[in-house]
Amino acid sequence: MELISKLPNLETTIFSVMSALAKEYNAINLSQGFPDFESDPKLIDLVTQAMKSGYNQYAPMAGVLELRERIAEKYDLLYQSGYHPEAEITITSGATQAISCIISAFIRNNDEVIIFKPAYDCYEPFIELNGGKVIPIQLEYPKYEIDWDTVKQKINAQTKMIIINTPHNPSGRIFSKNDMLKLQGLTKNSNILVLSDEVYEHITFDDEKHQSVCLFPDLKSRSFVVASFGKTFHNTGWKIGYCCAPKELMEEFRKVHQFNVYCVNHPMQIALANYLKESSNYLGLSQFYQEKRDLFLSLISSSRFKFIPSKGTYFQVLDYSEITQEADIEFAKRLAIKHGIASIPLSVFNVNNLDHKVLRFCFAKTSDTLRKAAYILNSI
Repeated sequence: MELISKLPNLETTIFSVMSALAKEYNAINLSQGFPDFESDPKLIDLVTQAMKSGYNQYAPMAGVLELRERIAEKYDLLYQSGYHPEAEITITSGATQAISCIISAFIRNNDEVIIFKPAYDCYEPFIELNGGKVIPIQLEYPKYEIDWDTVKQKINAQTKMIIINTPHNPSGRIFSKNDMLKLQGLTKNSNILVLSDEVYEHITFDDEKHQSVCLFPDLKSRSFVVASFGKTFHNTGWKIGYCCAPKELMEEFRKVHQFNVYCVNHPMQIALANYLKESSNYLGLSQFYQEKRDLFLSLISSSRFKFIPSKGTYFQVLDYSEITQEADIEFAKRLAIKHGIASIPLSVFNVNNLDHKVLRFCFAKTSDTLRKAAYILNSI
């Protein structure tokens, strides 16, 4: 039997490669984006209570209504921009499943989708699987800024969607209000949809405010917001997220969602609904992670790595150009094998594998882990 791959050029993800090296060489794993500390015990207890209370069968397809109501309240509180809990919010099996369903629901053969690189690595395969064409635009190093004139030039009659990610993984930049207004202006009076990956919405630093698409009326009318409880509440293994969109867009999304996963873990939804009643459980995250970012950067301030402090997410990009001119993939592997610390090289996410000699490090770690990591980085 002859098999023809739908993704012939797709290789093993760099996350798998670096995590495998970290395991093999017992390296400190600052590569993959997961915390090495536990979720709030109160949240764990709420899951246990939900299971003991009998919430162990299928949840509603769109998600537990109480959880969707808490999400709607959160948007009202943070952005004064509401989503109807019954018609405009759906609970998903993580943010990646939401992204997959959005693209599957709307992208057809030869539709063009603009993405900004370096980009999280799930966007392109989903576009290609649905017959779409990826239109990559490279962010301008070192601040990872967007050239909006280039975006304007790339938009044409085939442009169906623009995917944005703010706060941005892997760079740690956040989209400014001006960025969002530019995007709104370019898509106004068009049929272009916007997929806004906002999984790190609660992790911004230095008094910077997250600029959600829902703050901009015309953008909101054509956009999906994708979010993640796993990123927010330190439980990436739970794979629970959600998306929000105007009713007419959400109706199309649910047509795909119901035959993809149908519904999501029931007791965890019940637990999250109760946990979200206390807004402090997410409002304190920026301060929590800024303390970790500041500790990490202070610990490596005497190293030969250069950096611009991350503005959001729990990732920090470090420039190693004063240490070596090795390709970033090779240097990252050497750090893991010879020095015992794993990171992510950014060239794999860039247009034509553009190599700026930078690595991404995750600082969602305990203070002890960060101190051990800094000791290694300072010795390089």
